[in-house]
Amino acid sequence: MFDPDELEEIRESHEQWHEEEVEPVLERFGERKDRFTTDTGGQEVDRLYTPADVDDFDYQEDLGNPGEPPYTRGVYSTGYRGRLWTMRQYAGFSTPEDTNERYHYLLDQGQTGLSMAFDLPTQMGYDSDDAMAAGEVGKAGVAIDSLADMETVFDGIPLDEVSTSMTINAPASVLLAMYIAVGDQQGADRAELRGTIQNDLLKEYIARNTYIYPPEPSMRIITDIFEFCAEETPKFNTISISGYHIREAGSTAAQELAFTLGNGIQYVEAALEAGLDVDDFAPRLSFFFNGHNNIFEEVAKFRAARRMWHDIMEERFDADDPKSKQLKFHTQTAGSMLTAQQIENNVVRVAYQALAAVLGGTQSLHTNGKDEALALPTEESVRTALRTQQILAHESGAADTIDPLAGSYYVESLTDEVEDDAYEILEEVDERGGMLEAVDQQWVQRQIQDTAFDRQKEIEEKERVIVGVNEFEVDEDPEMDVEEVTEEDERRQVDRLESVREDRDDEAVDAALESLRDAARGGQNVMPHIVDAVKAYATVGEICNVLREEFGEYQPGSAV
Repeated sequence: MFDPDELEEIRESHEQWHEEEVEPVLERFGERKDRFTTDTGGQEVDRLYTPADVDDFDYQEDLGNPGEPPYTRGVYSTGYRGRLWTMRQYAGFSTPEDTNERYHYLLDQGQTGLSMAFDLPTQMGYDSDDAMAAGEVGKAGVAIDSLADMETVFDGIPLDEVSTSMTINAPASVLLAMYIAVGDQQGADRAELRGTIQNDLLKEYIARNTYIYPPEPSMRIITDIFEFCAEETPKFNTISISGYHIREAGSTAAQELAFTLGNGIQYVEAALEAGLDVDDFAPRLSFFFNGHNNIFEEVAKFRAARRMWHDIMEERFDADDPKSKQLKFHTQTAGSMLTAQQIENNVVRVAYQALAAVLGGTQSLHTNGKDEALALPTEESVRTALRTQQILAHESGAADTIDPLAGSYYVESLTDEVEDDAYEILEEVDERGGMLEAVDQQWVQRQIQDTAFDRQKEIEEKERVIVGVNEFEVDEDPEMDVEEVTEEDERRQVDRLESVREDRDDEAVDAALESLRDAARGGQNVMPHIVDAVKAYATVGEICNVLREEFGEYQPGSAV
């Protein structure tokens, strides 16, 4: 960017400025803090950035143009000028009827994609009448027990005209099969179904713990999904490799990036070992990142992620198809940064987090409702969250030019630093035998826990200000309109499940489940058999129990 003589002049000028201008001011007034960082354990932030901080910057090698390798500036040549990001508000609560009503409301309000939240029993592969589900039915998302529930959720919503993201992991194969079955009922061409299943089990072992099966059979099911969807639903993203929950658990931005891409590497290796060709499945891999508070660090993280994935897929896996090397991602604003105190402040936090995601080039975005620190969001708070995206898209100017922070000495330097730190972490992961081994050794979990501990300590000691929590507090007794899921809602769902069981053909269910069992034992692709089972109205719990019996259940710390 600058020749050596110019850089030397810049360094000398910087030193002179510091000596003549900064030191006298520091002596008289000091600064707010002794040390500035992007986040706990994050990047050190200097007082000023100059060309000397990016002295080895090469435009073509480090950035390139949008839509061209290494995709630092984005995977599409026209950015948001051609098409805005998908506005995909996370929704799903209580019963399928309630969720269907919320979906229609969101679509009427201008949402451009659906995002499906499931209750905890569904995420764990239990039916609503299972003893393990008591008190949790419909609480964290919608309860889905059988194909009948999925039919209700999407009543009046043509699946070949919408894109749907489903935040489901261990039973992802079952919920995907139900979605396909509803599409079949509607007469939709499977090749036109669009959306994403999260399907990221490694992240569950690391951060969320809604796993069922051990890693080896989990990876087998995941690669079965890759193979099945490449043939049947080529527009459906078969996995959303998620750093979101890793960051929610307390990681730094660099840890989020490293562990997410490390999981991606593990999934690619598993698919290759299963005999798949990298360019047959890699174009449908997608990612899911957290939109955190520090705007510049988040932008740097997203830019570094694209560049790193391009290099990993090209150099490590010899991918040929450009789409195999393009990292596409969804962003959700940080739930862990929402506060129960002064909840109106959350609207502002979410807006800045969403701005960072857009400046960083996200492909789709969920903005949290202000009340999600307390309960499921109300229609009013969901509408405000959606309006935040719409204002950002149509009024802020942030979507009018591509990668607008490119060339900033600070942002380019920070992008390099985040990337370097992430690669350093990945090197240690490789030394430990890959992500499966590192997770089984609990090493990944300890790295995140240590960072979370440090951050909480900083907050308690007021080294890190959280507005309304440890500074700028007020006495308040807020009156909140919150969504509630009642015992009556749970009873209605259980009654619905009982009705499905009474009306279905039990012999067809038993035959489909036995066929699935044989496929699981014999190494066949399980997906066609799961589709047949859900079409016979076998339940989530029944299908998952067959696989539990064949594959076992994961115990943390067990050998992989």
